[in-house]
Amino acid sequence: MKWKLLLLALLGLSYGSYAQKYFPKNDGVKASNSNYTALTNARIYVSPTEVIDKGTLLIHDGKVVSVGKRVDVPANSMVLDLEGKSVYPSFIDIFSSFGVEQAKRNPSGGRSAQYGPSREGFYWNDHIMPENNAVSKYKFDTKEAKDLRGLGFGVVNSHIQDGIVRGTGVLLALNEEGNDSERILEDASGQYLSFDRSIAKAQSYPTSLMGSMALLRQMYHDASWYEGGNVSTTDRSLEALLKNKNQVQFFAAGDNGHILRADGIGDAFGIQYVILAGGQEYENIQDVKATMAPLVVPLNFPEAFDVSNPYQAGYVSLEDMRHWNHAPSNPGVLEENDIPFAFTLKDLKNTKDVHKMIRKAMEYGLSETRALEALTAEPARILGKSEEIGTLQQGRYANFLITSGPVFGSETTLYENWVMGKRHVLADMDKKDIRGEYALSADGKEFALSVSGKASSPKLEVKKGEEVLKSKMSYDNDWVMVSFSDGSDSYRTSALADPKSDNLSGKMILPNGKETRFTARKTGPFKPEEEKSKDKKTPELLPLSYPNVGYGYQKVPEQQNLLFKNATVWTGEAEGILQNADVLIKNGKITKVGTNLSAGGAKVIDATGKHLTAGIIDEHTHIAGLAINEAGHNSSAEVKMTDVLDSEDINIYRNLGGGVTSAQLLHGSANPIGGRSAIFKLKWGQSASEMIYTDMPKFIKFALGENVKQSNWQSFDRFPQTRMGVEQVFENYFQRAKEYQVLKDSGKPYRYDEEMEVLAEILRGERYISCHSYVQSEINMLMKLADRMDFKVNTFTHILEGYKVADKMAEHGAGGSTFSDWWAYKYEVKDAIPYNAAIMHSQGVTVAINSDDREMSRRLNQEAGKTVKYGGLSEEEAWKTVTLNPAKLLHIDDRVGSIKVGKDADLVLWTDHPLSIYAVAETTYIEGVPYFDRNEDAKLQQRMASERSKLVEMMLDEKAGGASVQPPRQKQKRAFTCNSL
Repeated sequence: MKWKLLLLALLGLSYGSYAQKYFPKNDGVKASNSNYTALTNARIYVSPTEVIDKGTLLIHDGKVVSVGKRVDVPANSMVLDLEGKSVYPSFIDIFSSFGVEQAKRNPSGGRSAQYGPSREGFYWNDHIMPENNAVSKYKFDTKEAKDLRGLGFGVVNSHIQDGIVRGTGVLLALNEEGNDSERILEDASGQYLSFDRSIAKAQSYPTSLMGSMALLRQMYHDASWYEGGNVSTTDRSLEALLKNKNQVQFFAAGDNGHILRADGIGDAFGIQYVILAGGQEYENIQDVKATMAPLVVPLNFPEAFDVSNPYQAGYVSLEDMRHWNHAPSNPGVLEENDIPFAFTLKDLKNTKDVHKMIRKAMEYGLSETRALEALTAEPARILGKSEEIGTLQQGRYANFLITSGPVFGSETTLYENWVMGKRHVLADMDKKDIRGEYALSADGKEFALSVSGKASSPKLEVKKGEEVLKSKMSYDNDWVMVSFSDGSDSYRTSALADPKSDNLSGKMILPNGKETRFTARKTGPFKPEEEKSKDKKTPELLPLSYPNVGYGYQKVPEQQNLLFKNATVWTGEAEGILQNADVLIKNGKITKVGTNLSAGGAKVIDATGKHLTAGIIDEHTHIAGLAINEAGHNSSAEVKMTDVLDSEDINIYRNLGGGVTSAQLLHGSANPIGGRSAIFKLKWGQSASEMIYTDMPKFIKFALGENVKQSNWQSFDRFPQTRMGVEQVFENYFQRAKEYQVLKDSGKPYRYDEEMEVLAEILRGERYISCHSYVQSEINMLMKLADRMDFKVNTFTHILEGYKVADKMAEHGAGGSTFSDWWAYKYEVKDAIPYNAAIMHSQGVTVAINSDDREMSRRLNQEAGKTVKYGGLSEEEAWKTVTLNPAKLLHIDDRVGSIKVGKDADLVLWTDHPLSIYAVAETTYIEGVPYFDRNEDAKLQQRMASERSKLVEMMLDEKAGGASVQPPRQKQKRAFTCNSL
């Protein structure tokens, strides 16, 4: 390489205008270098889509002056000839923690007794910290900056990665020279949010995902209220939030489901987040695309599992195996679907693997152009800094890489990384590239030498014929040292890399010790690994399923028009049980019930000897929830179970296998006033939003007893601690709700309070209460309080002492949803009896049998059967306890719960009498769609076994090929109950 410094440059003459400095310089001479730098004859990637061969890049004072094939190079220019080299824009990490002091875990740890904020003059919740500024906690990290530059990065966008609202970020250049006044490109580069509470703060609320979501919604409402000038005091957090509202809003979701949750909050308040992805977006790509959110995508593709031990291999879930198979395809899928995204180093186990991971993504379908864009132009665009960084267009900062070839090539050397016009040498560009194919004659033998790898650190392979010989090579200070062995014969050579010759010539020591001259004649050019393997097949991707877990469908079942012939039909209506009857369903609805019905084009199912019923409805379940309790406050009416409905919970499929078609996902019993319910259909393979009932009746969970006063959790600090205190919580909150409604109705300005809005709905009769209960005294208490406050309790659930107050429940209008025969699992159920359901029924109470348990919910038909033995309910009335009665309690009996013309075709075909322990659900339909079919289930299990075997084989091949593997691990999903925290 030749640096050409012209005479005028030596004389210090300037070509352009001189920018005056307004501060003194006391650390040396005051003259500054006003020369230009011209990089010529390079392949220049001005942007990912604009490439100039044999181009010139002219820079001055840290910025690009001009770029093109014909550039006027000023006389006072330092010229760098880059013949055979490439120039790329330096990379940008948009989601970094570089140089910023991160939060330290609060020593109290775990669940804390701190229920109020620790700060004055700030928002009421410590996990909301928009006032934090990363720039105030930033210190340039010289070592990390060097490591990042070595990977190709020139700019990072850094922030404090802690809390639900984390404050502003700082955009930094990574140049070694200069100071922070030059490096800091933007001291408030965006506002950062997440669902994760701060590790540094001890305030208890929120304790759950749904609590975090509710807190964010309330924060935005409060900010709007505050902005309207309705508050006399100053809230520094809300002041900062409002100040930052026009900045780029980053949301650390980190999961494909959380992407949708975050976007839903943003949509509600007119905010388009830039969202940190989790790498599984390929699973629900259309839903992700519909958010229209730019994504920040990690490159932490998982390693294969070590499945060489068959017993340990059994620990690995099919879901994790599938993700290993598909994760590298995720960036390519995003590109294919035109979803804007930038890459980040976040969560990458070893940042040095970033190029390897990008190459892997390219093997799986990502284009080189889009890969480059995700590290340059796209992060700049997201940040609103396209006029400054991300490309090498005129006026942009001179942030660029000089490489030996394609920037992501496995054998490409990154020679230099220029940041803001400051040169950082990563490898010697003047070092001769000796890679290629050579022929060597020595001691009467012919050897073939292949030198490959990176130009700066090449590797050697020596062959005699087809035999690969053991060899070593070093290349330092222009000296090439090679040794290899042919059996017991050893050869040692040293040669000086001659810039004028393609051959390698020097001294050789033969096996007999004799010294001789040698020449390795170059016979062919170096072919990059990518070029050699350009015909390599794309890695095999096994089919996805819906959902993409075990027992997912390769194709979601479709709605069918069906005619059931000759079934024993349990109508659940006045018609009772019909023998040898027909049921016709069309377009997801029951259209006819009778005999000798015409199919009219519908598929005919011979149900002779089988029983057809309405689908089972579980009034009280905790399956399909990502969280159950928000325990941070004694009231959590603001949280919604619809926020945390998990459409991929395998218990949905298992419940379908037990004939369950609808359920109410209830909040837990951690507090007297819990959260809002989700009433959903078990549409396995559909999204959570498609499962939730349209025009869903509004429900909320209340609770009484031991859980509420925390006698089982050894916590003695949160009110209430007694059953008397529980009553006062209800009294206080409903009085506040009444006052809130009065203020709202007055037309005066008021603060929108999600919690009070929900309680006001109860007072208006728009929301129903399902109350966790056991002891008769508390049941009486709540009904009396409801009468005083003028609202109704819709359902007492559990209610194992319901038989003691059944007449009062009937008078109040409350229903009872109970267990068939559970007892003795805690002190307050000591008076439980199996006759409870029948006694309540005898007093005119609408009675349902619920599960509150992922196992019991699969056999609710048998639980209903127990009411025939314990209390003498008729078979029809017993069956209603798991079909029509829960439908009535949930106010969905106009849609489901019985076989009646006009209702949804949510049906189960049983092999035997549905109350029998021998009955098996053969097929379970929801709106005419067979979401569970026992014959298809058998095929599905065979397909899963075959898929698992294939994935194990692929992982074993990966290990055999020398790739790193991770130890097997068992992925267990927690089983939630009422008191799960």
